[in-house]
Amino acid sequence: MSVTDTTSGVNIKDVLANSSVKTNTSADGLTSATNSATGKKALGKDAFLQLLVTQLKNQNPLEPQDNGDFVAQLAQFSSLEGITTLNDTVSGIAGNYNSSQALQASSLVGRSVVAQTDTAVVDTSKSFNGTAVVPASVDPVTIKITDADGKVIRTIDLGSQKAGNASFIWDGKNDAGEVAKAGKYKFAATATYDSKATSLVTYLPATVNSVTISQTGGELMLNLAGLGSVALSKVQTIGI
Repeated sequence: MSVTDTTSGVNIKDVLANSSVKTNTSADGLTSATNSATGKKALGKDAFLQLLVTQLKNQNPLEPQDNGDFVAQLAQFSSLEGITTLNDTVSGIAGNYNSSQALQASSLVGRSVVAQTDTAVVDTSKSFNGTAVVPASVDPVTIKITDADGKVIRTIDLGSQKAGNASFIWDGKNDAGEVAKAGKYKFAATATYDSKATSLVTYLPATVNSVTISQTGGELMLNLAGLGSVALSKVQTIGI
C-alpha cells in the first residue's frame, strides 16, 4: 500500500479554508493574515491558535508532529496569552495613572510652589523668601538680585553657611534703600570654594497658572506665572 503526501501543494488560502476554526477567507481576511505574516500587524492569540490547529490538521502522515515540538508550541501559545493579558493590565494601569495625573494637576492650579529656578516674579511691597543650596560649609554666601535690564540692584551677604539650605529674605529694596519696582528678577547665589566663585542652586516661590499633562507618560509640567514651565520633580514645596 502506498501513501501519498498531499501537503506539498497546500497554500495559505487552502489551509485556512480547510481549518476547523472558522476564518475569514475574504479579501479583507487574507489581507489581514498577510499583514500579520509580514509584520505589518501583530500576530494575535486567535491567529496563532488558527495556525496551530491548521498545522495539526495538515500534518504529513509520514512525519507527524513531534510531541516535544507540540508541547513547545502550546507553551508559546500560553506565553502569548499571558503577554496579551499583561498588556491589557498595563494599559489599564496607564489609564488610571493619567487620570490620577489629571486630578493632581487640577489641584495645583492657582497654588504657590517653591521650585528650582533662578528667576521669580516679585511683589516688592512685601518680603520675598528664597533658598540657596549649599553643598559644603563655606564663607561667604552671597545673593545678587538682577532686574529685567540686567542691572544688579541688591546684594545680600549671608555670611558663613553650613552644608544644607541657606534661607534668605529680600525686603524689596535696592542697595540705596529704595523700593524696587514689582516685576521679574533673577537671583544668583554664589559661594567661594578653593578661592573660586561657584554658583549655587536656588529655590524660589512661584504661582502655578496651568499644568501640562504628557500624553506619552512623561513628567507633569507646571506652567509658572511669568516664568514658563518647570517639571514637577523640580518642585521642593507646594503651598496654598
